[in-house]
Amino acid sequence: MHSRPSPPLVSRRSRSTSGTSAGGPRRRPPTGNVSGMTGTPGINVAAPPSGTGCAECLASDSGWWFHLRRCAECGHVGCCDSSPAQHASHHFRETGHRYMQSFEPGETWFWDFESQEALQGPALAEPTSRPEPQSPPAPADRVPQDWRTRLH
Repeated sequence: MHSRPSPPLVSRRSRSTSGTSAGGPRRRPPTGNVSGMTGTPGINVAAPPSGTGCAECLASDSGWWFHLRRCAECGHVGCCDSSPAQHASHHFRETGHRYMQSFEPGETWFWDFESQEALQGPALAEPTSRPEPQSPPAPADRVPQDWRTRLH
């Protein structure tokens, strides 16, 4: 299967100016328009997400997450750095896939693990977020009562 080239990421904001943390911005997501531009290595706009939740958490009997991130290169869905297991960051370290996009409804920002910057980028293959009814933290039947104290 051939992937179509993706527009490059633009509109960078560093940690110091956007209130970001490893795994994504906490406020003031970046803005920018990338339509009509050429491709960016490490982004495959045709790769579908691996599922509707963190792949590793779902594969375990007790895993749960706070927010989700999607790999822009292969579609792997992992949990954010606030989540106990931080699988999105582990995916970057294991694969070298540097760009993750928020997999939360209404959020389109990307995170570049190499430059530690929040970015705007191209639209990825649908679906672009977890299902709306699947509110964080999730899955609901695995979230401990003291979940807030377990966040990073």
